Amino acid sequence: MDIGALKIALLVRTHASIAGAARALNIDPSSVSRTVAGLEADLGIRLFHRTTRRLTVTEEGQAYLTRVAPLIEELDAAQDDARGLRGQPSGVLRITASVAFAYRVIVPLLPEFLAQYPDVTVDLQSSDANLDLIENGIDLAIRLAPAPKGDLVSTRLMTTRYRVVASPEFLSQQKPVLHPNDLGEMNCLRFALPGLQHSWTFRRSDCPPFEVPVQGNCLFSNALALRHAACTGIGIAILADWLIDDDLRSGQLVALCPDYDCTASAFETAAWALYPNRSYLPQKVRVMIDFLRRTVHASSR
Repeated sequence: MDIGALKIALLVRTHASIAGAARALNIDPSSVSRTVAGLEADLGIRLFHRTTRRLTVTEEGQAYLTRVAPLIEELDAAQDDARGLRGQPSGVLRITASVAFAYRVIVPLLPEFLAQYPDVTVDLQSSDANLDLIENGIDLAIRLAPAPKGDLVSTRLMTTRYRVVASPEFLSQQKPVLHPNDLGEMNCLRFALPGLQHSWTFRRSDCPPFEVPVQGNCLFSNALALRHAACTGIGIAILADWLIDDDLRSGQLVALCPDYDCTASAFETAAWALYPNRSYLPQKVRVMIDFLRRTVHASSR
């Protein structure tokens, strides 16, 4: 059996498209189509239903590809291990992450990664939009969220915690914040995203979660801008620990209600590395995932 043909078929399944797999491989779609047709002839089954408008996996094709995918992954891993004795990962590695996470966490780690893997070129696409990995040809995404759902493969990099913070200058002009409910009467800086603008949620071991309505005269769509606004004394913000730990240590920001867990969305959140499929995972992606798992948590301390 042609291993290359199996990899192409798995890519067609991942992209749900002959053209998408061809773009990923930088080859002509007709070549992908011929390869899939030849594989189907060898197997004696149809892997995909193809029309002029869409492509879907057949029941037989799904069962077969699901079974062979882990085998292909193991073959690739063994090959990568063997090659690792002779050479280094290489090629362009396309990564996407939020603007704040890229700036605060990923970019400071790049010198160490590139020193270890000098033949890899990192294309870091910072965006607060969740870019489609398949459509944009992205190898790896870093997302800040609860446990991801869907077809993407996920690996936890670190757990995140959120804190309510403000500058000492701002707090010196306000009444003391003795309880989260006191925040409802103060100027709160908010994310301009649905579901995150009008209330924050708190909990403590001795009480169930409760919401506090918040209001304020500024909305931000970017965590870096939100942090800067809090540091300059405009108001109170809720921000991730990896973004503000240095500010808390230096005293530029002060944590309010530290006995409470807080969130604007969900309590159990983390930074996740997401990639399209375990199969046909290039060595450059594997080494970056392993590198981030070793270093991201330490870099946020």
